[in-house]
Amino acid sequence: MSLRINDEIPNLKVTTDQGELSLHDYIGDSWGILFSHPKDFTPVCTTEFSAVAKLSDEWAKRNTKVIGISVDSAEDHT
Repeated sequence: MSLRINDEIPNLKVTTDQGELSLHDYIGDSWGILFSHPKDFTPVCTTEFSAVAKLSDEWAKRNTKVIGISVDSAEDHT
């Protein structure tokens, strides 16, 4: 499946390092940004996640929730 900007994402139900998550419930009426990375705990991924986290106040001002997508298991994040 492919998605384009402004497409509605399917309501994915996923396991996260903080428990189960329903994408539509989490995003609600906010904007959502999904970003992915190839592997946890690598130098580039670590700096990218830090940069996104530092902008959390800006995301909140814009009613935007950010979700990082990983190929690693939820257990790898705990």
